[in-house]
Amino acid sequence: MTDNTDDGVELTGKIKDKLIKTKETWAQEGRGLTGKTGRPENERLPPGQRLTKDFPVLDLGVQPNLSQKEWGLSVAGQVAHPLKWSWDDFMAQPQQEYVNDIHCVTTWSRYDNSWRGVPMKTLLAACKPFPTAKFLMVKGFDGYSTNVPLADVDREDVFLGHTWNGAPLVREHGGPVRLVVPHLYFWKSAKWIRHITFMEKDQPGYWEARGYHMRGDPWEEERYD
Repeated sequence: MTDNTDDGVELTGKIKDKLIKTKETWAQEGRGLTGKTGRPENERLPPGQRLTKDFPVLDLGVQPNLSQKEWGLSVAGQVAHPLKWSWDDFMAQPQQEYVNDIHCVTTWSRYDNSWRGVPMKTLLAACKPFPTAKFLMVKGFDGYSTNVPLADVDREDVFLGHTWNGAPLVREHGGPVRLVVPHLYFWKSAKWIRHITFMEKDQPGYWEARGYHMRGDPWEEERYD
């Protein structure tokens, strides 16, 4: 373990260099691609995916040891009202229940996940993105980042989740708070979220700079660039 810190929060673990190189190789080789696109009627499992009842833990090897008191979220960039939410600020926002399927680019999918969190539409209403804002860069306390089109978070099913299957979201799955964008591959649902920058032009995040798709639609097999 290491004693690295980010914004005063202890980080534990070691960067998984081998895993990162493996996933870069997957992008180069097109692992998991079937060549199928589109969503057949009544179909739940995207092409190339396998169903699991587990909830695999995937990260860069660094897991912030965040308490609710230490957690906070800031919003800046192309917005009229930059934000800084503490845990109390966050929990004072409207809360909503969700049930969704999630799909990881490593080819596993999990059905019927139950969540509670703050709708992203609530955050958008509070910060008021400029008309020039088209993309978000989402950053975590672990140093991870991912880019998401604004249109893909301005939806009823996208939220900042703090509860999963009736219990507080545990550390290994991104607790206290993670972004959840269920209609995109799950690498877009950044864990341990701490900052969102609204941008006029798209920029690659961590995996996008390493060969992964800039958007990540499972039904279009947008796994890799």
